[in-house]
Amino acid sequence: MDSYDVNILRYLQEDGRMSNLQLAEKIHLSPPQTLRRVRNLEEKKIIRSYTAQVAPEEVGLAVMAYVSLSLNREQFRNVREVERNIRAFAEIVECHTISGDFDYLLKVVAPDLKSLSQFLTDKLMQVPGVSNLRSMICLEEIKPASGLPLPIIVK
Repeated sequence: MDSYDVNILRYLQEDGRMSNLQLAEKIHLSPPQTLRRVRNLEEKKIIRSYTAQVAPEEVGLAVMAYVSLSLNREQFRNVREVERNIRAFAEIVECHTISGDFDYLLKVVAPDLKSLSQFLTDKLMQVPGVSNLRSMICLEEIKPASGLPLPIIVK
């Protein structure tokens, strides 16, 4: 990856709807060269997707929580089945395996605290293999998800 590719990523993280012509002007390459580079970054899965960042509270998802989840050690052989279940829940918007006292860290959204509680109790805790949950309710979002801090490459 060279400075053109890094700049493409930087600009597309800022505005994924930017036209190829606008992007080409910003990185000082011809539109065909720019498009070829963008397609290459997409094919290599460096660019995973293009999405809109939606304000959760504006669409009725006023509660966000981080949930630490532990697996039952005897059921650990079914870890991939647990992960399939996690992926199927729309309420879980992120999931990461982690080190430490828990096995996973989930980011969960819900309309209200009662809905969050029902999701945790009636759905997530019912997944075979899940043994323990600890939730942390987000009080205020200080810095929403943003693009990656890409390196500065000087020519």
